[in-house]
Amino acid sequence: MKLTISGSKNSESLYIQKSYKNNQGKSSTTTVRKLGKLTELCETLGTDRDGVIAWAKEQVRIETEKYKAEKETNNVVITFKANEQMEYNQKKLFLGGYLFPQSIYYDLKLDYICKRIKSKHKFEYDLNAILSDLIYTRILEPNSKRSSFKTAQNLLERPSYSLYDVYRSLSVLADECDFIQSEVYKNSLLTTKRSNKILYYDCTNYYFEIEQEDGDKRYGKSKEHRPNPIIQMGMFTDGDGIPLAFSLFPGNQNEQKSLKPLEQTVIRDFGCHKFIYCSDAGLGSESIREFNNIGERSFIVTQSIKKLKKEEKEWALDNRGFRRLSDGKEIEDISKIDPEDKDVYYKEDPYTPKRIHQNLIVTYSPKYAMYQKTIREKQIERANKMLAEGKHKRTRKNPNDPARFISQIAVTNQGEVADKKVYTLDEEKIAEESRYDGLYALCTDLLDDDPKTIINVSEGRWQIEACFRNLKTDFQARPVYVRNEQSVTSHFLVCFLALLIYKLLEKKLNKKYTCDEILDTLKAINFADIQEQGYMPLYERNRITDDLHDICGFRTDFNFITKQKMRTIQKNSKRH
Repeated sequence: MKLTISGSKNSESLYIQKSYKNNQGKSSTTTVRKLGKLTELCETLGTDRDGVIAWAKEQVRIETEKYKAEKETNNVVITFKANEQMEYNQKKLFLGGYLFPQSIYYDLKLDYICKRIKSKHKFEYDLNAILSDLIYTRILEPNSKRSSFKTAQNLLERPSYSLYDVYRSLSVLADECDFIQSEVYKNSLLTTKRSNKILYYDCTNYYFEIEQEDGDKRYGKSKEHRPNPIIQMGMFTDGDGIPLAFSLFPGNQNEQKSLKPLEQTVIRDFGCHKFIYCSDAGLGSESIREFNNIGERSFIVTQSIKKLKKEEKEWALDNRGFRRLSDGKEIEDISKIDPEDKDVYYKEDPYTPKRIHQNLIVTYSPKYAMYQKTIREKQIERANKMLAEGKHKRTRKNPNDPARFISQIAVTNQGEVADKKVYTLDEEKIAEESRYDGLYALCTDLLDDDPKTIINVSEGRWQIEACFRNLKTDFQARPVYVRNEQSVTSHFLVCFLALLIYKLLEKKLNKKYTCDEILDTLKAINFADIQEQGYMPLYERNRITDDLHDICGFRTDFNFITKQKMRTIQKNSKRH
């Protein structure tokens, strides 16, 4: 503590000030107490300038002793003046939820990865600071790069780089995209067990707020039925649904062509040689199956029953030959099973469509059958309504269009064939579709493995679908606002890393909480700067915050956190 006198000779004011280090680690001072104007103090105390100075020094001593006592007892007393206005442009509220993803970021040694990248490129900006902030803001407040830079100003550790540095870094991140992915995967093996014996693969696409095609941004089959150019993403996850690797390819390219280049990268750069490739039928062509029937790789892919040859299809649709999955008990006829039955039933048969010997496994779920029947009945109701209203046009792009149940015939009044069209409900179409209710088929080259294990592995595909939902909704990977190819690549790299860090955080929490619960909690962890003395948490302590602190190895849930203690917390969140 020290006494500070400011102002002109005839209008001096006295203050008690304290030195401290700000968020950037630079020395600064803050006013602890304003004692008042010299003239007013002389009159109040009945003394001259020397007497006021002596009194003021005594006040400094008292404040110093009080500060020491507070520090020893961990009590903090801060005085507010009700009539004193706030200072201009003084930030009071800071985002602190990033501290927990930050602990995962440094576990993955992304700071070391950035150092290695810098050694290969000529740039002066802090790539680690830029990349980390882009990831944290993607998790907390996903938006454009400009808006993310603005959000980063509200973090407890504010950036020292410029927006121009952010834009310059995007080309470097794009160039090193594959390197970053492979290094992050290898580093993740040091912090957690990865289920890399099962790899799920799927594709999705993202639209751009543009109308003209450019580069890989091409018109294609949008999964969101948007009339905009799209880019496609192929992604691998491990058996726990944690992202492993991704690649981008043109919006008009057949998604099956995306698999082999990315899988070869995973084999070569990630060190993954022995795994089960698991995907849906759209990414399970015979060519892809052959590619994964080599060496120590194998496959489990879904199979469209409708696309089977006649003999296999009739076998699959036959109600006989099924066993209960839970105990292997033979079932005479699945059509006689109670619709409320929660079990799953299966049958298997050798299957060799071309060169690969496979097992064809067909499952039946009464619960799924009831669901499909309920959906179809609603569609039939809509079809009847369309008939009543004279609306028969079918939307070709939508396979679930109720108009598929409407057929047309041409008759005369006497029932002879003529030009007059009559529309009616297609009962044969309805009956044919009902034959597939509850049925699901798989193909695998794991000929000796337990069908239960194979079915369970295939059912895990929902995890990669959840990843894509997270990217699109929670991390707002689309629409894509950046334009040039390198910026697009770096955008999806940031989204991918944000998803990876979130999934690892979710895993450390033992998947006890939903995505909304975790993200809402992180977004709510804010701190108020109290007169430059320290921070007051402004969030609600609950089970999730307790668990977050436990798994990350630091705590922020104190009534008051001094500046020094907050710096220690920040340091602990970056500890490898």
